[in-house]
Amino acid sequence: MLRLLSSTLRVSMREHIGKLVKSIRRYRDQWQGEADIAAQFESFALAHADAFERGNRLGHFTGSAWLVSGDGKRVLLMHHRKLDRWLQPGGHADGDTDLARVALREAQEETGVAGLHVEGGIFDLDRHRIPARGNEPEHWHYDVRYVVRAGADESFVVNAESHALAWRAVAEVAADETLDASLRRMARKWLA
Repeated sequence: MLRLLSSTLRVSMREHIGKLVKSIRRYRDQWQGEADIAAQFESFALAHADAFERGNRLGHFTGSAWLVSGDGKRVLLMHHRKLDRWLQPGGHADGDTDLARVALREAQEETGVAGLHVEGGIFDLDRHRIPARGNEPEHWHYDVRYVVRAGADESFVVNAESHALAWRAVAEVAADETLDASLRRMARKWLA
């Protein structure tokens, strides 16, 4: 019985990784200038059975939200407490292989905005180093980002993970060189 369960879990994980790889390839085909980063994500997914777990000390998948207002003209950013900079909402997969669901969950938890929904497939890929902190060594985040759109109620609630939240005009984010380069890249994609 245990062998059957173990075999079933391996097949299921392969299926989930296969779906992610297909999504990454669709992203690569859409954003041809990002073939190198897409190849890194695909290689990581195929090489690490524990790619969705924090326990992988080399790195792991995370899901993030490019959280836009209902009219698509603004994006909700959070001033991240641990990293002390403005970023998009997002977080660890913690075993969840559906990274769009992870992005939506994290957007809901980190902003308190009601009525959010994911639109489309992968919007952006970003691989970035996370500095060592406490018992956690330096590692990579393979961040898969999705467009998440707010509904009619755009009110938010600041939680313990951030110092502040703010709606910003996407055009301003694209031009603000004090912001993270990946935020500016997503803003430019959104405006294209």
